[in-house]
Amino acid sequence: MMAVSSSCKDTKIAMDNGKYVRYTPEQVEALERLYHDCPKPSSMRRQQLIRECPILSNIEPKQIKVWFQNRRCREKQRKEASRLQAVNRKLTAMNKLLMEENDRLQKQVSQLVYENTYFRQHTQNATLATTDTSCESVVTSGQHHLTPQHPPRDASPAGLLSIAEETLTEFLSKATGTAVEWVQMPGMKPGPDSIGIVAISHGCTGVAARACGLVGLDPTRVAEILKDRPSWYRDCRSAEVVNVLPTGNSGTIELLYMQLYAPTTLAPARDFWLLRYTSVLEDGSLVVCERSLNNTQNGPSMPQAPHFVRAEMLPSGYLIRPCEGGGSIIHIVDHIVDLEPWSIPEVLRPLYESSTILAQKTTMAALRHLRQISQEVSQPNVTGWGRRPAALRALSQRLSRGFNEALNGFADEGWSMLESDGIDDVTVHVNSSPSKMMGAQLSYANGFPSMNNAVLCAKASMLLQDVPPQLLLRFLREHRSEWADSSIDAYSAAAVKAGPCGLPVPRAGNFGGQFLEVIKLENMGHYREDIMMPTDIFLLQLCSGVDENSVGTCAELVFAPIDASFSDDAPIIPSGFRIIPLDSGKDASSPTNRTLDLASALEVGPTGNKASGDLSAQSGSTKSVITIAFQFAFEIHLQENIASMARQYVRSIISSVQRVALALSPSRFGSHPGLRPPPGSPEAHTLARWISQSYRCYLGAELLKTEGSESILKALWHHSDAIMCCSLKALPVFTFANQAGLDMLETTLVALQDITLEKIFDDNGRKTLCSEFPQIMQQGFMCLQGGICLSSMGRAVSYERAVAWKVLNEEENAHCICFMFINWSFV
Repeated sequence: MMAVSSSCKDTKIAMDNGKYVRYTPEQVEALERLYHDCPKPSSMRRQQLIRECPILSNIEPKQIKVWFQNRRCREKQRKEASRLQAVNRKLTAMNKLLMEENDRLQKQVSQLVYENTYFRQHTQNATLATTDTSCESVVTSGQHHLTPQHPPRDASPAGLLSIAEETLTEFLSKATGTAVEWVQMPGMKPGPDSIGIVAISHGCTGVAARACGLVGLDPTRVAEILKDRPSWYRDCRSAEVVNVLPTGNSGTIELLYMQLYAPTTLAPARDFWLLRYTSVLEDGSLVVCERSLNNTQNGPSMPQAPHFVRAEMLPSGYLIRPCEGGGSIIHIVDHIVDLEPWSIPEVLRPLYESSTILAQKTTMAALRHLRQISQEVSQPNVTGWGRRPAALRALSQRLSRGFNEALNGFADEGWSMLESDGIDDVTVHVNSSPSKMMGAQLSYANGFPSMNNAVLCAKASMLLQDVPPQLLLRFLREHRSEWADSSIDAYSAAAVKAGPCGLPVPRAGNFGGQFLEVIKLENMGHYREDIMMPTDIFLLQLCSGVDENSVGTCAELVFAPIDASFSDDAPIIPSGFRIIPLDSGKDASSPTNRTLDLASALEVGPTGNKASGDLSAQSGSTKSVITIAFQFAFEIHLQENIASMARQYVRSIISSVQRVALALSPSRFGSHPGLRPPPGSPEAHTLARWISQSYRCYLGAELLKTEGSESILKALWHHSDAIMCCSLKALPVFTFANQAGLDMLETTLVALQDITLEKIFDDNGRKTLCSEFPQIMQQGFMCLQGGICLSSMGRAVSYERAVAWKVLNEEENAHCICFMFINWSFV
């Protein structure tokens, strides 16, 4: 082979005699032009290039081929070097964060050792005290220390600056110091691919959360995004800057009034009256910190708004430091105190007492939004939707905001409550304001469009026991026919359909932990004969919080009918479900609970060590509240009929959800309803024993390492590889899967039987399966090479290899076929 080395500075041609001749700049320019158009030209294209460019006539086609090979190699090396540099910068920044976190923990340990010594001495002194007076003085002094009385603050410009500087100091002590005892967020492991280092508070006033992360945006841009809270915090209704005061150190003080939506119909909305201080530190770091101004004098104040409960924000904010090589290192602290606990039912108190929920809803949401913006800046390409990622994010925000507006039903937005029909389980609001229906040419009557001039929302909330929110939401998403009424769906969709919809196939986009998709509801009937509309219905649907590994996550399924144009300004009338986990008032990450969890994990019983993946632990909580809200556009003279229909529809959905929740409740393995097989099938314990025995019989090895019927089921359920059984029918369907199998198929035990075997394989996999399936029945087992299969959501799953074997029952007759996919992962 002839060696060729070429570059813009030193371009040479390798000749047969071993001597080199430099490429001329014109020759390099011609080759570069072709490279940008076609990095890998064919032989004919290279010969055509020589013919079209006389300047390359002295170069042989083989030499041009080698030039392109070298050029592609250099391009690949440059991209890889750039990627490695980016990874190195990220690792360097993460290492810096971890070192700072280690320093903070060392300071905290020293402080705890000092306090421990002090309290021991204090206890010894208290023991030596013999008079009641001395004991009373000790108790009284402790009470005064725990509940200090602050005088009203001066809210004049000088006083506000003093409050701002104090807020800055307190915020920095939380962000980088030891003012709050931080413990790691459950389920969050810091690393290069994680969202950041997330921690929650323990033992402080109110609830607090902190996060540190790296984003690819400059500090000024990060501050602008975070200060615009309604753009990223879905629960934020408004954030109005009432006044701005410049400070002498080039900073600004803003007086801010913020309103938050209520997350459920069972609780009122919250609002805040805040001071926000933006300044630059001596090291160049940018700081945006906030606190409530509820206790001030000699300055402006915000009167109490109707239907809002005033909450308090303790010093919180953002520390943004420029990162070497570009980007920013950001520290986020949120610290909230709810001042009126009587305003909500006792069972909902965890919504306002859980640092975990605060971290998921607010702190981590800010980091995720920043990372999404950073990706949009670096990859602004148009997606498969024909829209840029920013446009899809805007659509998802419109869906979330419309759902929150309907759920809260504020009077200043035009909502008014209708009288109850005697049963208070469903609340109905009506909105007839012009802005609500602007631009919506809605239903069709006798073939002529008529203007719907009102929107009705029927909503309800209820508590659920022992149902993982993520599991329930995934079922509602995948099995719409279990709860939806096709006639009412058709009526609702008629409100915004302008004609036959031309969307060819369902499309989906994933960003920020959310799925935005277009789904097609086929074979839907007509609600009324006089409605002229196509039978196909399309919904724009937003699904979030389906990750079963995250703790304290709110799960949402929000959807709205869309018209044929699917334009960004088309009317969106969202409906859907919101499921909020309710953990205990004390977060699971407190040192006491962590000690108990460790002790329980080390318990050894008849079944060996306790499995860390127990279903009750995965669910994250034992209680949750589900809120259901459905909207309908209608003509105002039909209000009474539509209200009656909406109440009955929501009540039927409540019954369906209760039925599904009962089936999904994962109690304990012995009585796990989801593990109960179909009628005529063996019990789960028996099936697990058959699977293990058949594997040993055909492959001569042990599938599971434990003995005993109950331990076999648990070992099978928690096996690291995906194990699933399918029937021996002409069209095999899945009848059982362990936890890894359900994760791989992205389904539930209840929905598993709707998935056929051939559905999860691609074309090559189906051909291989058809050719090798007789071997399973004759030989008893079969080994498959690694490949690609599909989950029930259509996501590609790669696996290193797979094993299939025949499962025999007690009479040694074939009961089913079992598949095990080894080392699988989503592509």
